[in-house]
This record gives sequence, structure tokens and C-alpha cells, in this order.
Amino acid sequence: MLDIVPAGKACLERLQQRDSILIADQLRYGVQLDGFSLTNGLALPDFKRMSNDTLAVVGDWKLDTLVAGKPVTARQRRKGLPENCSLKASIVLAPFEAGRFVLPDIPVVVAGRDGNDTLVFEGCEMEVCTIPVDTASFVIHDIKGQVKYPYTFAEVAPWLFALVLLAALIALLLWLIERLRRRGKQDPASNDPAHIVALRELEKYRSDRYWAPDKQKAFYSGITDALKTYIDARFGIDAPEMTTAELFDALKALPSLDKDMLASLRDMFETADFVKFARHTADDDSNRRALPLAVSFVTATIPVESETEEKGEEARRS
Repeated sequence: MLDIVPAGKACLERLQQRDSILIADQLRYGVQLDGFSLTNGLALPDFKRMSNDTLAVVGDWKLDTLVAGKPVTARQRRKGLPENCSLKASIVLAPFEAGRFVLPDIPVVVAGRDGNDTLVFEGCEMEVCTIPVDTASFVIHDIKGQVKYPYTFAEVAPWLFALVLLAALIALLLWLIERLRRRGKQDPASNDPAHIVALRELEKYRSDRYWAPDKQKAFYSGITDALKTYIDARFGIDAPEMTTAELFDALKALPSLDKDMLASLRDMFETADFVKFARHTADDDSNRRALPLAVSFVTATIPVESETEEKGEEARRS
């Protein structure tokens, strides 16, 4: 028979620093053996069976060994210690219901050289409280929605950069498509030179029926568009995308062009702008000079190679 010896009260320690025990608080429940020799054996009860929805046992027994207030090292355990060791054994409890709990006694079996002793530690009582609610002033509120923080510039900046880049790529693609379309117009299947294409296009407007006020816009638009396409192909100036002022500033930089012709041509382009955008009606003298001036500009700027080829072609035909 084992010797059953009363050994005092069990220990109950709150892990949360509060003045009361609340629902779901964790508490350390166990015993402390003073003067314990590490050469002795130790048996502890199985408290997991009392774990339920009201009082949960969190984990198994945990042992802490102290010597004169300091933890025991592995070397000291191997050597074995006399009666100068304090041993703490504990489990963690968590109550989930308010009320008074009477914790069970803790029997501890100590196996020594002289036999086995059973030390019984008296169980504790604990009062578990809940948070009091003032029913007189208590108001039920709606469930709060998810907190939405404002967007920062660092979060929005990558998306803005992507949108700007996408817009730039779309604009570049459209420009290339329009450029190729215009190149296709000025370079038909016959593969004629640019001045031939321009003269053919200008020939369409050799009629005074375009001088009527309701047809002047088409007349001047056709002449200026044909000249801009020719300038683009002949001199590499992006004339279709330029205003009149920008176009003639670029043409002034070409020393081979006659200044008087450029001045007359600029007057004709400005008249065309008034007709197209300001509902201006040009007089017959302006209409009469427009087409010959455009044809003279094209013929005066034909490349030398093209003139030689045309003369050779005429000689072969004759």
C-alpha cells in the first residue's frame, strides 16, 4: 500500500494579469515540491478526462525544476542532486462558462529508494466572471463593416503609369496606321513618283466649277492635301500633321526653294485655312491662282533624277 500524505494546497496562477478570472482566461494549475531529489521518480494524474466544453485542459503536464532559484542544467541532471531541488508541475486550464469551479485534488506519486509516497494536494476553487452589461443603458448596434482605408499615391501610381503607357501605345499605333494609309495613297500600285501622283491629284480640280462658294472648301482642301502629301514624300517633312505656320517654318530651312514662290504658296495656304475653318469665300483671282501655283511648286521641285528619267523615257518613245 502507498503512503498517502497530505501535502498542502495546490497552486492556481493566472496567466493574464487581471484582478479577476474572466471567461476564456488561461490559468496554470499545479503543485510545487520542495526538497525534491532528481533521483526520485514522479507520477502525475491524467486530468485530460475532465476537459469539456465548460472547462478545457490545454496541453499536458509541464515540469519546471529549480535549484536555489535557478533552472537546473543538463549537467546537473546527469550528476543527480540531493534534497535541494524545487519541482513545479502544472497544466493550463481555460474556463468557458461563468460560475464557481471546484478543481480536483492533485495526487502525486513520488518513487524513491525507500518506497513510494503519495502526496495529495488539496484542490482549489475559482470564481469565473463575465463582463457585466448595463441592461438599462445598453444599446444594440449594427455590425460594423470592414474598415476601408484611403488609397495612397504609391498604390495608385503604378496604375496611372500603366494607363498613360497604354494610351501612348494606342496613339502610336493609330499614328502608324494613318501614316501607312497615307503612304499607300501616295504610292499606288503603279509605283509612280511622288510628283506624278501629286500632279494627277491636282488635275482633278482643274475646273472653275469648284470656285462656287459651296464647293470652295473641297477645292482648297484637295489642293493643300495633295501638296502636303507631296512635301512629305519629297522632303521628308511631316506636312499632313503640321499647321500652316509650322509647315512653312520647316520649308524655309530648305535653301533650294525659291523664297518668292514660298511666299505666294503661303498666301494660298492661309486663304485655304480661312475657307476651310472660317467660312470665308475667296474671290475669283485667288481661285484662279491657286491651282497653277500648286502645279508650279510641284514641277519646280521635281528631283533631278526624275527629270532625267522622264527625258530618257520620252526619247525612247520618239
